[in-house]
Amino acid sequence: MFLVVHMSKKKRVQVSFTEEQWELIENLEGKLGDSDSAVVRNIVISWLAEKSFISNVVKEEMKVVNQDGDTSEEEV
Repeated sequence: MFLVVHMSKKKRVQVSFTEEQWELIENLEGKLGDSDSAVVRNIVISWLAEKSFISNVVKEEMKVVNQDGDTSEEEV
């Protein structure tokens, strides 16, 4: 179940975890963040980076910028 609440430049999302999942998250507190929300946020960002979603988005944005102003493409 996900609940998305729009805030100025931020979004709040309600997520449900099993007890086992929550134990794993609690064990990461202090290592991946100082609060529950920071740990979950950092897990998501780490997963996105690991799967190359973040770098792919940046590469696509660079192509658009290069097409708008410059015809040369830089490799990332």
